Parts: sequence; structure tokens; C-alpha cells
Amino acid sequence: QVHLVESGGGLVQPGGSLRLSCAASGNFFRINALAWHRQAPGKQRELVAEQYSAGPPNIVDSVKGRFTISRDNAKNTVVLQMNNLKPEDTAVYYCKANYDAGDAAWGQGTQVTVSS
Repeated sequence: QVHLVESGGGLVQPGGSLRLSCAASGNFFRINALAWHRQAPGKQRELVAEQYSAGPPNIVDSVKGRFTISRDNAKNTVVLQMNNLKPEDTAVYYCKANYDAGDAAWGQGTQVTVSS
């Protein structure tokens, strides 16, 4: 079982930056992918970016060029660097881990609010 702890959300003005961090711990053999999802009020949860243990990251078009994802395999951590934030980025951001043979775990979520 994987336990995820997120940090780094908050309130920022449009054009600002935030850095979200997620650390995984617990009993598992291997974390296959670490990802960030978000859910805005009244909308479905959506993928923002994901990073497998190897290969390039997958970043959705709506944030490409503004957000980056980086993963430390040795520490089982993942960071989402968010630059040039827009009001439409306002959402609760969730860390997700896919591990072992098809298991998944979610973090508790962290609020990101972009507003002047």
C-alpha cells in the first residue's frame, strides 16, 4: 500500500508560480508512474502530467510550456512546477501513484487558487 503526502498549494496571482511536491511511502515493490491530476469546481478530475520511471513525461496540452513534472525515483517523490499560472488553473491538485501490478493510490489533494 502506498501513502502519498502532497504540499505546496496556495493562492497566487495570475502569472505567478507554484511548486507542488508529493512524497510516496509505504509497502510496495515498484512505483510505475507518478502523476498529478486536478479537479476544478463542477468539473471532472483530469490528468495534468505524469512521469513513468523512465522515458519522457506526458503533459496535457492545456499546461504544456507552463508546467513541468520531475520525479526522483530513488526518493519516490514527484514535483509539479507551475509557471505563468492562469485563473483556469484553479483547482484541487491530487498526486497519484500507479504501483506494482495495477494498484493505485491518491493523495489528499492540495488547493491551488489563481486570482488577483
